[in-house]
Amino acid sequence: MPKRLLHVSDLHVGRRETPGVADGLGALVRELEPEIVLATGDLAHRGRRRELEAARRTLEALALPLVAVPGNHDIPYTFPARFTRTWREWERAFGPENWLYRSESLLVAGLNSVRPWRQQSGRLAEAQLHRAREALAERPAGALAVVACHHHLGGSPWRAARKRPLAQRDEALAALVEAGVEVVAGGHIHQASVAEQKEFETLTGPPAGSTVVVTAPGLGRPRPYRRGEAQGLLVYEWDDATLVVVTYVWSGERFLPVARRTFPRRGSL
Repeated sequence: MPKRLLHVSDLHVGRRETPGVADGLGALVRELEPEIVLATGDLAHRGRRRELEAARRTLEALALPLVAVPGNHDIPYTFPARFTRTWREWERAFGPENWLYRSESLLVAGLNSVRPWRQQSGRLAEAQLHRAREALAERPAGALAVVACHHHLGGSPWRAARKRPLAQRDEALAALVEAGVEVVAGGHIHQASVAEQKEFETLTGPPAGSTVVVTAPGLGRPRPYRRGEAQGLLVYEWDDATLVVVTYVWSGERFLPVARRTFPRRGSL
């Protein structure tokens, strides 16, 4: 049986919640038995305490280890709380300690890419990248290495241009690749995208697997008038040689697999 990780993003709890999704998520977890849940931000819609606590309850109900990072909607929307109490409600709901998960088969490091003075744009500071490098240096041999933040490093070609990728994306990706990351995961744009680094950047070495850049679809759909935003999630499956990324979308009754991509793991060829 392959090892699995469940990746959700953009729940937007507090805004136009879809009936049945939470139950469908629980059913999928029981079917697939993932090792952990990764949640890449915008778990609340306006960063309010009741929204964040409801999002936490939804994720805790899955009874799995959780790595959660904040998104731009997870901090106060109004001034001055956005700057004076930026992280108070997030840390009250999710705590400061849930950014790292490590086992014999998996290491997941979650990084905070939110900038309070920017509503949409995100960035990873050097201190964040250093934190990831330190964690990756201690991962068990053969463990899948995943680094996650809210803002996407690679986007769908059909998404609106105002949803820009992570600021200084190239520098951040280069640092993570050098550190040995196999998956860079994000959300933010509510549409799925999966691409291997060597598909969009010039090869600098033998094609023996490279970093996979993934963007999860939105689990919530706060603006249903936007066309082309299927509600869904990603599941990663891996063994010693391969990584598989499966996209699931909500059918109105359950989550259905609609796309499956297979990649060689770094150094496996």
